[in-house]
Amino acid sequence: MRFSTYMRSRVLLLGLGLAYVCMGQTTTPAPASDGQKPADQTPPTPPPAALTTPAMTGPLQAMPPATLDAGPFGKLAVNGVLNGLGLWTGNYTPADNSTQAGLSNGQVFIQKTDGWFQFYLQAGAYNVVSLGVPYIQTDKTVSNYWGAVPVAYAKLQAGKNTSFLVGALPTLIGAEYTFSFENMNVSRGLLWGQENAVTRGVQVNQTFGKFTASISWNDYFYSNRYTAMSGSLAYTNGPHTIAFVGGGNLGQTAFQTLATPVQNNSSIYNVIYTYNKGSWVIQPYYQHSSVPTNPKVGVIKGNSTDGGAILVNHTFKGGFSLPVRFEYLSSSGSLNDPDVVNLMYGAGSKATSFTVTPTYQRGGFFVRGDLSYVHLSDITPGLGFGQGGTLTSQPRAMAEFGFIFGHNLIEGKK
Repeated sequence: MRFSTYMRSRVLLLGLGLAYVCMGQTTTPAPASDGQKPADQTPPTPPPAALTTPAMTGPLQAMPPATLDAGPFGKLAVNGVLNGLGLWTGNYTPADNSTQAGLSNGQVFIQKTDGWFQFYLQAGAYNVVSLGVPYIQTDKTVSNYWGAVPVAYAKLQAGKNTSFLVGALPTLIGAEYTFSFENMNVSRGLLWGQENAVTRGVQVNQTFGKFTASISWNDYFYSNRYTAMSGSLAYTNGPHTIAFVGGGNLGQTAFQTLATPVQNNSSIYNVIYTYNKGSWVIQPYYQHSSVPTNPKVGVIKGNSTDGGAILVNHTFKGGFSLPVRFEYLSSSGSLNDPDVVNLMYGAGSKATSFTVTPTYQRGGFFVRGDLSYVHLSDITPGLGFGQGGTLTSQPRAMAEFGFIFGHNLIEGKK
């Protein structure tokens, strides 16, 4: 898990993809109808469309950004999110409490989306509540993970289908994003706990027909050691997308922090299918990760995980949505072999989770619950749930509410 002690590994990578395209609209005055006086001025320019960055899988929807004239920088788009959360956790560990509350997100997004030189800046506070691990207060999350500016990069648009990114970038790995408002569920899942979140480095994006590809040279789990590669190749046809994603560290290091666990030396692969049409989003995916043996960095015996998940969201009328997530994750190794590096709840441990997140959004306001249950098996005593680390189940109930703001809330328009 991302909050535990883990190892790293080497790997090579595929290529991958994404490209950001911003589209504007122009309007023309409607002709006057019989008996009506024609308008004597052009209607006001409509607000811009919602942007694709930061990425949001739903059910929460982004608001169109406010636009600012920044002089030599041209037009800038500004929006953000502000919301809080409260949670109750059963069978909590000594590092946790039964009830918690805090700021979930207080972030502003500033970006330039036109011209050959573009940029993206995401600043503020955030929390990353994850299943099966203790809650960390927001101030400690910010100081121990990616700082007050977690994502910031320059983008060089070299051509219609080619771009280069340099800076602190969102990971290419996995199906779930880092921040809660981006995802179907409030809490991040078990598979997310094996993945990296923010990487510092360079990335090349390319689109060709129905394919998108990206490849990145980076510091993997925010290690400040630029020895890793990651990439993705995706094919989209109508509502169907299939993506092959991979990453790995070509070097080895004993450096570890909360943001840089033992998985910084790992390799990881995903196969992700997404169906997105009408009121339905269905996304099953498979994940494999491996931390190799390397006594020089403290891994006496390596370990690996295999897991699968399915995320489903259905949107109803009136602003209501119902996302659900089911996951299974297992670790190799044996309880009888204490030298195997721990990636979950001991060597050979297994975990299953179920999460349901009823959601309501109207305009920029949203509120959602998050009910989850995690069940463990084959744990190492002391590494499970409860005060003694011997319990194998953990229920959790969360509530998150707040605002996604942009053009409407910033400029006070309907």
